[in-house]
Amino acid sequence: MGRNTRKRRSPLATKVIAGAAALAVGGGGLVWANFYASAHESGPSHNRTRSAGAQVATIQCPDVGQKLRKVPRGARAGVDRELAQLDKQITEAYARLASTRQAQAGDASYVQNAILGPLKSKRTAALDRIGTNIRRVGGNAPQGLDRFAGCRGMGVDQPNDGNAGNGQDGQNDGGQGEDDGQGQNGGQGQDGGQGQDGGQDGGQNQGDNGNGAAGPFAEDFVDINDVQPGSRDLENGFAANGDGGSQGSFTAVCGVNENNLFNSDNLIVAPGVDNGAHHTHDYVGNQDNDAFSSDEDLANAETSCQNQGDKSTYYWPVLRLQDGTQEFDAGDLGGGAEGNVGKILKASEAEIKFVGNQRSDVVAMPKFLRIITGDAKAFTNGVANANSSFSCTGFEDRQVTDKYVLCPEGSQVVRTSNFQSCWDGQNIDSANHRDHVAFVQQDGSCPNGFQAIPQLQVRLVYDVPAPTVENGQVQNPYAVDGFPEQLHKPITDHNDFINVMDENLMNEVVDCINSGEDCQ
Repeated sequence: MGRNTRKRRSPLATKVIAGAAALAVGGGGLVWANFYASAHESGPSHNRTRSAGAQVATIQCPDVGQKLRKVPRGARAGVDRELAQLDKQITEAYARLASTRQAQAGDASYVQNAILGPLKSKRTAALDRIGTNIRRVGGNAPQGLDRFAGCRGMGVDQPNDGNAGNGQDGQNDGGQGEDDGQGQNGGQGQDGGQGQDGGQDGGQNQGDNGNGAAGPFAEDFVDINDVQPGSRDLENGFAANGDGGSQGSFTAVCGVNENNLFNSDNLIVAPGVDNGAHHTHDYVGNQDNDAFSSDEDLANAETSCQNQGDKSTYYWPVLRLQDGTQEFDAGDLGGGAEGNVGKILKASEAEIKFVGNQRSDVVAMPKFLRIITGDAKAFTNGVANANSSFSCTGFEDRQVTDKYVLCPEGSQVVRTSNFQSCWDGQNIDSANHRDHVAFVQQDGSCPNGFQAIPQLQVRLVYDVPAPTVENGQVQNPYAVDGFPEQLHKPITDHNDFINVMDENLMNEVVDCINSGEDCQ
């Protein structure tokens, strides 16, 4: 399918990427571990989950990028590169974790000595470079950054709060205890993380959906009929317009990526870094979006939107059907080499709509405003920033954030993301890519110091064959692309936006919304 669009790499970049691929790839793809192959293989799913929870399924590290609040503009490019390096280090460490199950079974200290210890050393060096970048431009580097260097092992259970691996003071966020990763879930149980057959074949088991059982699992799915109407675990951004305020809307018609624009970059989080996302994105709108695009590039690009004044870029992780299909990126970083496998599913509908605020008029978004909603690392970070929802057509009063949905015949899967709609009035971005925007408060108003802007709502509809779930096993599941260590958890779904509307169009959007009209 399509093409993996990006700019030509330098010879040095090619060598670096080739080296990473050589580390990550074993045989035809990344060697993953089957954490659910346990003595409870044929038993109830809750037994299998409990057994797997004691094993080291993945690696949990403090998300340094979300902790950085004040980075001088002159240092941000260098800091972003180091943050991307931290992500790359975790990906490589996870590859070692997943491909060394036999060694782990024979040595209770293997994970700490061979994986977590070296990872901490590499992270310490990257964190030191972050401080150097900040001081080089006259800034004050945060004190004690090295406290975020340690990581720990983590089981497969879903996080249930916003602090997993992300403590406010850094003392409890990822291996700062004496054993630095060999704690309750951080190290080796009696079988060293090996299920009944986990050490016999390096995780290459039949029935693993082609990705070595890196997820999703049966426990990640729920029948939409079992979701209560009006219930949702997370509230961020899902307040509907009230009777007052600005009640109009503006719909941007930008297609469903008919031009097959895909890449595994992330211009917002990792500008200038090839494969900064470690997973593949769909793009609609702007047609020159990759890691190396400047604001000028975006402004001069073609657009897939019907209104040619809208060169905004709207992008989200692709949805894949894990049916054994060898996609165009089957051997690439960001694709099959990092566990993102199967047929890429295009949305049958991509509804992009801007709506108003319950309490007030909205003001124009500044050009090149960047907004990320959701958290691609929510499985290891905790759910504080998770903000996406799955449902089925005909059942959209039922939304669920931490499960993929099983839809009845004739119904289609729906992904919904409602973005932050309050702006600080000054910045088009912030050091952690979040602080310059905010969600409305419970009463629909913006926090002090913020003003209401049009709220972007993205609704994606997919014609997905319903997976089969039997005896705790799922066959032919669908899943969002993600960072390898996130195990394709549905809670990691997210969505990205850069506003590149011209001034006239943005003013039209604001006028439509504030006057109560529905425009496109």
